[in-house]
Amino acid sequence: MNKKGWLYSVYSLYRDGFRQMTLGRTLWTIILIKLFIIFAILKVFFFPDYISTHADEGQESDFVATEILKR
Repeated sequence: MNKKGWLYSVYSLYRDGFRQMTLGRTLWTIILIKLFIIFAILKVFFFPDYISTHADEGQESDFVATEILKR
């Protein structure tokens, strides 16, 4: 079997599976909303960019190296 046939069969499997879902669509929607909240909203408020605030411009790699060696 060539790659194109294999890729198409995998695509077809997922396409048909998602078409026949009823409860699964709701669950996938909830999962996607949770991932958006975790990565977009929580990152902005709880995980500031520590390196850019403490390192000089262009010296980020040196800052990380010294911080790793200190600990």
